Formats: sequence, structure tokens, C-alpha cells
Amino acid sequence: MSSILSTFIDLYLSLILIYAVFVMVSYLILAYLSIRELKDYLKRNSFVNYEVLLSSEYSPCLSLIAPAYNEGLTIEENVKCLLSLNYNNYEVIVVNDGSKDNSIEILINTYDLEISDINYSDSIPTKAIRAIYQSRNAAYKKLIVVDKENGGKADALNVGINIAQNPYVVCIDVDCVLDKDSLLKLAKPFLEADNKRVIATGGVIRIANQCIIEDGRLVEVKVPKKILPRIQVLEYLRAFLLGRMAWESLDGLLIISGAFGAFDKEIAIKVGGYNTKTVGEDMELIVRMRRYMHEQDLPYTVSYIPDPLCWTEAPENFTIFKKQRSRWMRGTIETLWLHRKMFFNPKYKLLGLLSVPYWTFFEFLAPFIETVGLIVTAIFTLLGLLNWQYFILLLLFTYFFAVMFSILALLSEEKTFHKYPDIQDYIQLLVGALVEPIYFHPLAVISALKGYCDKIVGTKGWGEMTRTGFQKK
Repeated sequence: MSSILSTFIDLYLSLILIYAVFVMVSYLILAYLSIRELKDYLKRNSFVNYEVLLSSEYSPCLSLIAPAYNEGLTIEENVKCLLSLNYNNYEVIVVNDGSKDNSIEILINTYDLEISDINYSDSIPTKAIRAIYQSRNAAYKKLIVVDKENGGKADALNVGINIAQNPYVVCIDVDCVLDKDSLLKLAKPFLEADNKRVIATGGVIRIANQCIIEDGRLVEVKVPKKILPRIQVLEYLRAFLLGRMAWESLDGLLIISGAFGAFDKEIAIKVGGYNTKTVGEDMELIVRMRRYMHEQDLPYTVSYIPDPLCWTEAPENFTIFKKQRSRWMRGTIETLWLHRKMFFNPKYKLLGLLSVPYWTFFEFLAPFIETVGLIVTAIFTLLGLLNWQYFILLLLFTYFFAVMFSILALLSEEKTFHKYPDIQDYIQLLVGALVEPIYFHPLAVISALKGYCDKIVGTKGWGEMTRTGFQKK
């Protein structure tokens, strides 16, 4: 019995080591591909004159869709920012999703709105529209405001898609801060498409906590003072610079951030628009669009822009963070379940054989595997059966890998976009990298476990995501 137990413990520790090494190797491979692709991207775009695209009659026509719910405190400034982006061929569609505050009144008064009889398609079923407004002031001719019954973000985006007059829709969070040239860079892949249809493109999202915002523009980048959002800066750098860039190079990208992404409207409508029954509508739409193109045997691609195009506020306390990450996990579970047919299915090529399995094992199952491992380890400890020397070496190995991977992300940022010019910023981020594995990571795992539980008990909706607001000059 002792021999069997000893063999079981050795097998358990070996499986933990194998899984950890597999995760680390996959991260390093993705990082290598990302860094290589980043270099190629910067080289290709080093001499691009975006002013030419700005004045070109061939620039893709875009429809910006910004859902708004109870944004009365900031909606006037946010809409002004959207209307002043450095681009010519675009319209702004603000969808008031049944706000309970004075959002619609502010918009009507500020932009001199009147009810319009604009024609629109109802290709995607949505909640009822109360009214559609356009401005009497020629200065705001790009603006369309829709007032509708509350149906959630996905429903509001579907309304915008129905009303959009242009072939490409750009879906954003109304409280995000966009780079002035964000649309120019986001539109470029559609213009460059040759033998493959670009069905979607997205850009890098960065953390704006503690940054200085003036008139809806980011004027100074700073590292957050609080440790939780500061570590999220590192997390976003890893995800966007060392992760998604690699998936784009492999043509296996499964997600375009809901905060800022552009889509081919025709394909989005053909697949039924955003799914209002999931909280991960951004990821689910991309997977469904990609699945549709594969099943129709149509050549296509999903593009990705590594430039920091959009800045958003990250949660600063654990309560809000837990709600956000719980929702992310629920969205992942729902998307993987809805498209389980793709799992290891060669019909979907790299998407089915690599992208979906990767998300299943390393995004969906990782918190569960880690928690089970901790529980089993605790039991072995209580029974005095744990090989402490082996276990401590494994923990140290994992810790130092996590720290070094964050440092790699920081070096990639320094060598590419260099948004943190002050050496003090990097020192603070390095401190965050040292603290993250023992502080942030457990919080992320707990939040993911809450996502599992919320999905099991049938929790719906997003939960209240209270924000503290940006720093102003």
C-alpha cells in the first residue's frame, strides 16, 4: 500500500511538472512569434504616412457604434472625443441602452438633436427602438443617437449594426479614450486586403488609470499608484504584446477586445450579430464569424494592430475585479460550449486543432487544474506525504518564470512603443512583477472560480462595474 501511495504521489508531482512546463513552453513560443511579428510590423509601418490615408477617397467607410448606459456624467465629453477623431469617412452611432439617468437629455441638448426618419435595416432582432436622432447643427452631421429599451451591451451593438450605413462597423466602449489616429490604423488592414477578406481587426488596449486625460485625449501616460491596476498593466502587456500578436501571425486569433474592434458588417449580419445570451459577446462573435467563413470555404483573415489604440480604466479594488474576471470566465465557458464542434476538428484547420484546444486547456481549465492541485497538495501535506524539496523547487521555478516573463513584456514595450519614458515607471512595474505571482495571481484564480460557480448557478448579466474616473489635468 505504501509503495502504491508513493507511486501515486510521484505521478501527481510529475503531472504537475509536465503541465507547468507545457504552459511555460507554449508561452515562450507565443512570445517568440509575437516579438518576431512585432519587429516585422514596425519595419513595415515605419514609413507609413497616415495623412495620405486620411485624405484618400479609398479609405474604408466606418460606422462607430458606442453603447451607453447611465453615462450621463461623462457622455458629453466622450461623444465630442469620438466626433473629433483623425478620420474622414466615418459616422458615430451612440446607442442609449435604456439609461435611467439623464444621458439622452444631455445628448439632445448638447448636440441640438431632433427626431430623424432615417431608414435602417432590422436584419438582427433587437429590443424596441424609441427614437433615432440627428443634429440640426452641421458641425455634428456625423452623429446619430439612438434611444432604445434596455437590452444589454450586445443588443445595443446589434441596433448600431442595423442602423450603420457603412460596410465596416467599429464597436467601442463609450468611456474608453482613443488615440487620435486610432481609426486610421484600424482601417489600414481593410484597405490592404488582397486575396483574403479581412472580417475583423482589433488593436491593443492599455490601462489608463492614473494617466492624465484632457478634453477626452490622453496627454500623459503614468503607471497606476495602486498595486492592483498596476499589475494589470503588466497583464495587458503580456496578453497584447506577447500573446495576441502571435495568434494573429498564425491566423488563429479567437478574440477582438470588446473595448475597441472593427468588423465586416456584412459577415456580422450573416452570422446573426452579437449573441445577447452570453456575457462574452466579443469573443463569441469572432469565433462565430470565423466558423462561418470556414464552413462556407471562404478565404479570410482576422487582423490585429499592436499599436496602443485604446486606453481603458481597470478595476482598482478586488470586488470590481472579481466581477469583471468572473464575467470573462463565464464568457469563455459559453463561447467554448457553443462552438464545441470545433474542438480538435480538422475541418476548422489551425483554429480547431490549436486555437480552441489552447483556450480550453490554458484559459478555461487552468484555474480548475491549479485549484485541484492545491487541494491535493494540502491533503498530502496534512498526511506528511509531500516531498517538500521537490515541491519548493517547483514553486520557485514557477515564480521566477512568471517574473521573467513579465520582464520580457516590459522589454518588448520599451523596445517598441516606449509609452513609459520615466525610469520610475519601470521600477514600479518591476515591483509589480515581483508581487504579482503571490498577490495578483491568486485573486485571478479566485475570480475565475467564481465564474465557474456563477455559470453553474445560472447567474446572468454583467454585474455593476463601478469606475473611479480618469485623472484630469
